[in-house]
Amino acid sequence: MEVNSSLGKMIIVLGVTGSIAAYKAADLASHLVKEGHEVHCVMTRAATEFITPLTLQVVSRNPVLLSLEDEKHSWKPGHIELADRADLLLVAPLSADTLGNFAHGLAPDPLSSIYLATRAQALLAPAMNGKMWEHPATRRNIEQLRKDGCIFLGPEQSGMLACGYEGPGRLAPVDHIVEAVQNYKSGPSH
Repeated sequence: MEVNSSLGKMIIVLGVTGSIAAYKAADLASHLVKEGHEVHCVMTRAATEFITPLTLQVVSRNPVLLSLEDEKHSWKPGHIELADRADLLLVAPLSADTLGNFAHGLAPDPLSSIYLATRAQALLAPAMNGKMWEHPATRRNIEQLRKDGCIFLGPEQSGMLACGYEGPGRLAPVDHIVEAVQNYKSGPSH
């Protein structure tokens, strides 16, 4: 893959979904911007229950795409433009709901639409309750997405979850996600 500049900086679409770990997306976006990447955040409606679009707009230095309704001001749909421009689609956190949409080719929101329209690599960082992570339906969806070429980052296999349970499902640490992006930038295997 050839990235957009001679310095190897990428255009990254950062998808943020409805998980308590969504608050970590601000730190993640900030780190990626500091690394020199152009970051465009796309949030699901559920994500806005955990973090505001304004927060992500400020740290990414770009407008946040929330709804297909937001795209009425241009002749070219914003989700298609982002899908075309992206060097990398990073979804962190990835909820069970959005994971299922991706696996089944459903596009009820801009993020799922971008997933279907982009040819950029998808790096997916799940975060959910351990029982949801281990459910047979989730496991099938993960296997399908791996077959489709998605790369999974985490989740952590143990730790205290926001819901009070201990086990798998915590979002991979932000520094690990940033490192995975940097490693991808320096030499993807495709």
